Amino acid sequence: MKTFIMFLAMFALACTTAFAGQMTGYISDEKCAVSGAKAKTASEWIDPAQFEGCAKRCVKAGSPAVFVTEDNKILKIDAASVDKVTPHIGHKVTVTGKVEGGVLRIDSISSEKM
Repeated sequence: MKTFIMFLAMFALACTTAFAGQMTGYISDEKCAVSGAKAKTASEWIDPAQFEGCAKRCVKAGSPAVFVTEDNKILKIDAASVDKVTPHIGHKVTVTGKVEGGVLRIDSISSEKM
């Protein structure tokens, strides 16, 4: 039992530690990202021909922008980074920043070819 509790404590600590670096993924809206969350990778549910228009419409309708990693993990975007991602909604991007508690703070962002 002690081993199990230690494992849970270590896992919880690992989940809350910060990750800083560069990542490639997609700027989506939360609604679409959650609906595609069962896929193993983001490219399984993202249709490049329709993704940008759909994501922009959903963000305009009130669904917050999120970052979706290539392995389909959804990260919320911190309030200070929202203006940085707005021109990239619906794009594949590379970001440099820091993740803490599932929230991404973006230092720099650039669009990539889908």
